[in-house]
Amino acid sequence: MDWKEVRGNWVIIPRNPIGIIHFLGGAFVATAPHITYRWLLEQMASKGYVVIATPFVNTLDHTAIAKSVLLNFDRTLERLHDSGALRKLYFPIYGLGHSMGCKLHLLIGSLFKVERAGNILISFNNYAAKEAIPLVEQFNSTLKIEFTPSPLETNKLVQERYTIRRNLLIKFSNDTIDQSTALTKILQGRFDDMVTAQTLPGNHTTPLGQDIKWQTGTSFTPFDALGQWLKQEAYRDLNQLRSSILLWMNPLAPP
Repeated sequence: MDWKEVRGNWVIIPRNPIGIIHFLGGAFVATAPHITYRWLLEQMASKGYVVIATPFVNTLDHTAIAKSVLLNFDRTLERLHDSGALRKLYFPIYGLGHSMGCKLHLLIGSLFKVERAGNILISFNNYAAKEAIPLVEQFNSTLKIEFTPSPLETNKLVQERYTIRRNLLIKFSNDTIDQSTALTKILQGRFDDMVTAQTLPGNHTTPLGQDIKWQTGTSFTPFDALGQWLKQEAYRDLNQLRSSILLWMNPLAPP
């Protein structure tokens, strides 16, 4: 698809938009989301969603990152309207985050006044710095190094100030660092029946899956059959993730 850079964000605008997705990726793959999450994001665009993927570099100050990515998103949306690339109509805006991107969307929804139709939070984790960054343990033990806000502070913020009522939380069956269960309880305590939690097959890196081009030869061989089977297996988890997100955003849309 035709990705364009607009004010530092990577953007896809489908022909007849029905909504907008603000995407934030994981801590170590967020600098080029249009590459690392290309398949998933292009699938969203193919169903009519404008995708605005905001790159960021991870630091200890997650509040500052949340403020920065929100400002970048707002500026890009304004530029798209001013340039005529996107008509000035009302479109529902969804936050879509993977891993650390979930925390940033939670902070945005807790610290800033935003209008969102909902948030999709995939493979949420909220670890302390010493658990998330192995090198931290090599620093002087007397030096306190922690994310801002800390995991406990993040939970408290969400519990008391998070304003996005409709949420989809997705965890994968083979994800050992996912913390969606604790977050689900916090959000259900705040919004009850507006929170949907799903467990899908896959692991923490499933959203990073990419298209596998398998070119068969002049005749279809057993090796080609094996390659097609491997491709089908690789895409089973990705396609289920895609379908779950799209169905939640628009239950009446055709599959």
